[in-house]
Amino acid sequence: MNKNNENKDGFTHIDSKGSAHMVDVSNKNITSRVAIASSEVIMEKDTLDLIQNGGFQKGDVLGVSRIAGIMAAKKCSELIPMCHPLNLNQVDIFFEENGSKTGVIITATVKVSGKTGVEIEAITAASIAAITIYDMCKSKDRSMEILRTRLIYKNGGKSGEYQAK
Repeated sequence: MNKNNENKDGFTHIDSKGSAHMVDVSNKNITSRVAIASSEVIMEKDTLDLIQNGGFQKGDVLGVSRIAGIMAAKKCSELIPMCHPLNLNQVDIFFEENGSKTGVIITATVKVSGKTGVEIEAITAASIAAITIYDMCKSKDRSMEILRTRLIYKNGGKSGEYQAK
């Protein structure tokens, strides 16, 4: 391993023998970091109408989805094997109606002051929020699709800023 925690192929979570390992961040500086991820849930128009009008017996679909996304970001190190446990500063989940397809776009923003980034926490938050929408609405619409879960922005740390195209 070189001093940047990378093997000869540039992978940080695989050592020179091909074994998985958790990256040592003890020598990294604490910096402010932010990551934004999104996911889309495509559904029938009737399903979206029920979400918007509070028509599901299970309760407030988007409210429960928001809480699930926040909880998922906080539990990331328990779900993703090489993820470091982080003391998150903020997790925010925002919903908007998809303008091009019937459905919801979920945007998760995660902030931390730490030695490692929060990209995985943001992606996990958006993913679990989407899955929660599916779970709460599946009795009405099993044809829902979860699409385009991705990192859209990150800043902080040695690698600096990333903006999805």
